[in-house]
Amino acid sequence: MMQTSRPVGLLGYGVYVPRYRIAGKEIARIWTDGQGGVPVEAKSVPGLDEDTITMSIEAGRSALLRAGVPAQELSVVWVGSESHPYSVKPSGTIVAEALGTSPWISAADYQFACKAGSEALTAAMGMVGSGMAQYALAIGADTAQGRPGDALEYTASAGAAALLVGVAEAALATIDATVSYVSDTPDFFRRADRPYPVHGHRFTGEPAYFHHIKAATTRLLSELGRTATDFTYAIFHQPNAKFPQTVAKQMGFSEAQIKPGLLSPVIGNTYSAIALAGLCATLDIARPGDTILMTTYGSGSGADAYALTVTDALLERRERAPLMAAYLARQEFVDYAVYAKWRGKLVLG
Repeated sequence: MMQTSRPVGLLGYGVYVPRYRIAGKEIARIWTDGQGGVPVEAKSVPGLDEDTITMSIEAGRSALLRAGVPAQELSVVWVGSESHPYSVKPSGTIVAEALGTSPWISAADYQFACKAGSEALTAAMGMVGSGMAQYALAIGADTAQGRPGDALEYTASAGAAALLVGVAEAALATIDATVSYVSDTPDFFRRADRPYPVHGHRFTGEPAYFHHIKAATTRLLSELGRTATDFTYAIFHQPNAKFPQTVAKQMGFSEAQIKPGLLSPVIGNTYSAIALAGLCATLDIARPGDTILMTTYGSGSGADAYALTVTDALLERRERAPLMAAYLARQEFVDYAVYAKWRGKLVLG
């Protein structure tokens, strides 16, 4: 278990989800003639002027607004994603400058498949916890792609979540501890210069997702001397709607505990943002004294588990920026032709 030298927590949080959606049934209409079920109701689709950077900026602004921290006081802006717009040029520097930070700042990109955002969060905890930084902004954002006709196309979506880390005394939720667990399990990967990832098929559930989620969560609970019933809410990585519900049940968490943060059925899997966005959605309804467990997962493979406790500061701060419900309520559906055009799935000549 990892704990910081000085207590840290979240001073602010923010999310962004594009207004555009494509229904799971619309994708099925093209590839399966509408036969069979679909893994999600719909997924978010970035507009022509949206990418990982623009979504990170929007989420970051909300996090700063909730915290009441001027961008000039940030020491760190880190963006975790598996769909950075540039192969060689950081997203972090663009996001930092757009937010209005000082140039005297650490700005960088993180990569660890679906838990790139939580890698940035853990590093931000270390920077603030060691005293090297007063405020650190960790962002998870993705506009992930799926090969046309692949199962992944139903769930790979778009969104961003930003978490502002500072000292615990000023936090709206303290981060009590974290645990990370990794192994070389090739369940999902994308080689350089390839447009779409590929699945490790039989590795995807066990020994990838379920093994790593349970290992990290079990170790954290053991180190803290807690059980599933000691937490008000729990958030697990959501590659689809079924996996997080299954792992929660296996570990003794109830449907009521995971429901507030379960977003994948309505917006799909926003990859580096999905667990962090689930945490943000949970903070939107949490009360002081509530305890939250979050475990992220990234293919390749690894999991990060966190224990948080909500403070009195949350009630006033969360009203300073849009809640997740506002982003879920604005929906404009597109058909497969528009979706394919926007996502660059049509290659000409």
